Amino acid sequence: MKFTVLGSGGCAVIPKPLCRCRICTQAREKGGPFERGGPAAFVHDENILIDTPAEICRQLNQSRIDTVSHLMLTHLDPDHMEGFRVVEQMTIDFRTWEAYPDKTIRLVMPQQLLDTFRHVNTAYGSLVSFYEKSGFLRCEPFDRKTMIGGIQVTALPVDRGDQVVYIYVFEKNGCRAVYAPCDIKPFPEQDPAVQHPDVLFIQPGLFETGLRHGFVYPDDHISRKTLYTFEQTVALSRRIQAKQVVFIHLEEYWHRSFTDYRALEADFDNMVFAWDGMTLTINKRGK
Repeated sequence: MKFTVLGSGGCAVIPKPLCRCRICTQAREKGGPFERGGPAAFVHDENILIDTPAEICRQLNQSRIDTVSHLMLTHLDPDHMEGFRVVEQMTIDFRTWEAYPDKTIRLVMPQQLLDTFRHVNTAYGSLVSFYEKSGFLRCEPFDRKTMIGGIQVTALPVDRGDQVVYIYVFEKNGCRAVYAPCDIKPFPEQDPAVQHPDVLFIQPGLFETGLRHGFVYPDDHISRKTLYTFEQTVALSRRIQAKQVVFIHLEEYWHRSFTDYRALEADFDNMVFAWDGMTLTINKRGK
């Protein structure tokens, strides 16, 4: 399987608008890979786009993606879906204001998440229903497992009651990739589907030192409800015996640059911090 990290950033892009901190200033001066857009990925094997941040149009163009056949969302936070209108832009025929028949995108989502998504409205009513009527997309809900071409996809909910986030497991020809970009606590590490992955794409968790303004997370900070610390995430990846770990969803407020992350990689033999456009081919296990 071949993956591209289209966007390696988090809820705020790097450089953050108006920000003059060291990280954002450096990103403006140097560009990629110091710049980071919102969280998104692409599975080339079946042309699967995962999440649609506000920057998704630029990300697709920069990575030279020319076909999107399937779309999956991990959850409905704005940084993961506010660019959903890319569906319309990729499919619409402006002569009819409907989709080209051969460009309809399959929206492959867990049934529970799709049911919630149908309540997201625009001036035309339900966004999903309007796009279905226009032919922009075709909804294909599933429960735990589905097949997308030759890839088996397993959806594992991270359920905290008022919000459900999904972790996706992609398997093909004996290869397994776990995609867990955001708000993954409590991680379902006892589920066999996430154990022994060839690659684990995961948010690194909170960095508690080196933050701007000398900030220290209090014990009751809201972020601790959805995120592990970096040390806890590293321990988690070792417990599930991930062969390779790719850290994604790197937050601007952690105040670390591309160079800082590269230096941190030296402490680990199988862990890297992603950058926008990073492409990774997952070979068959043991090879």
